[in-house]
Amino acid sequence: MPAAIKHPCFSGECSKKFARIHLPVAPNCNIKCNYCRRSFDCVNESRPGVTSKVISPEEALERYMQLKKIIPQISVAGIAGPGDALANIDETLETLRLIRREDADVLFCVSTNGLYLGEYIKELKEAGVTHITVTINAVNIKTAARIYKHAEYNGKRYVREEAAEIILRNQIEGLKAASAAGIVCKVNTVFIKGLNDGEIPEVVKTAKEAGASISNIMQLIPVKGTLFETLPLTRERELETLRKNCEAVLPQMYHCRQCRSDAAGFLGNDVPLRAPAPAAQNPQAKTPAAPLLFAAATKTGVLVDEHFGRAESFSIYEYSPDGIRFKEKRAAPRYCGENCGSGTDSINPILETLSDCSAVLALRIGEAPRSALAQKNIKVFTFYDYIENAVRDAAEFIERAV
Repeated sequence: MPAAIKHPCFSGECSKKFARIHLPVAPNCNIKCNYCRRSFDCVNESRPGVTSKVISPEEALERYMQLKKIIPQISVAGIAGPGDALANIDETLETLRLIRREDADVLFCVSTNGLYLGEYIKELKEAGVTHITVTINAVNIKTAARIYKHAEYNGKRYVREEAAEIILRNQIEGLKAASAAGIVCKVNTVFIKGLNDGEIPEVVKTAKEAGASISNIMQLIPVKGTLFETLPLTRERELETLRKNCEAVLPQMYHCRQCRSDAAGFLGNDVPLRAPAPAAQNPQAKTPAAPLLFAAATKTGVLVDEHFGRAESFSIYEYSPDGIRFKEKRAAPRYCGENCGSGTDSINPILETLSDCSAVLALRIGEAPRSALAQKNIKVFTFYDYIENAVRDAAEFIERAV
């Protein structure tokens, strides 16, 4: 099978057949993005830049070999932070070398902001890197200057438009060099509503011209403590519309989970970080029956707009051939409390409260509670959309899976 379709992030068709592992060996970053905060450490937070701990290349090898035994479908070993893989080039290359000595077949993938991509193509190619993801959020310098606070390049700190100009130039030149070297390239773009949304089609066009094979337009995750923490979220349907419009230019990734830097397993079904690995991988599917019950984490009562870990109640909706109707509101203890979901005590009352539900709908959810719900055959869907739309989409997914 060609390498390009053995990578679950580059091919939706193989995302259920192949797994990946992210090895968090890269703590440093050379660009400050206004939406990123990497100091937050919580096993119940699932987003890029988060890891339970930074590990050494030797620890990365050990983790890879352990999980490969448990999940033989792992086809890709990737380095995606929690900082930038190329800002930690020694650790990145050493990790890849150690793994290659033990596994001649695994694919290697590196995620980067692209600032130093063009300068390390030879080293990455020699290390066996087959896939690269570059995050490009703008093509206009003024837009980029609002997204990036500063850049550390060749021992000097650049700010505002001067930083933006260097970032954009290096991203495109690096992408062209990687593509010319035969590396399969994906471009990630964060949809920042009111800032770069009108520019994203041009980002996709530029990415294609530079050699990218696929585009991944992602939802902004507003993170507390960042400059963008109060920016509005993008509804799922807005995101899908933009992706479909851009698909005429470059194939789009529709199955991204915006994974942690230490994620491992199948997309959307990661190995829990504080639990044995086998339990989460292939839970028995719940046979759907009419009506189906869905538990929505919602602050407004209108949208799926609450993180699972912060929900203190769930709105229960019933889906049947007759339509969708609100059934009741159920109180539940907040999962992310003082101990932030450590142990099983905090999840058990929630599992009991939602035991008759087919799925949970939430804005975000960590891998530990996702795994606990999966073991009870309760599916999880992440949305930012009207509850009725989310219920309909989730129900249709469940019915197609039967």
